[in-house]
Amino acid sequence: MPDPDAEAADRRRLALEKKRERYVWYYLAYFLFGIHIVAFVMIYAVTHAK
Repeated sequence: MPDPDAEAADRRRLALEKKRERYVWYYLAYFLFGIHIVAFVMIYAVTHAK
């Protein structure tokens, strides 16, 4: 018979792992978005330079 405390701990660990994975995706999305903003600004600067 499985231990209820072990099951609860396993569920908590899994929930924390999913939360951390979601945060990693958020950081990755913001990072990629920021890189594109910088690239567009640089392209604008190069095309409008005299």
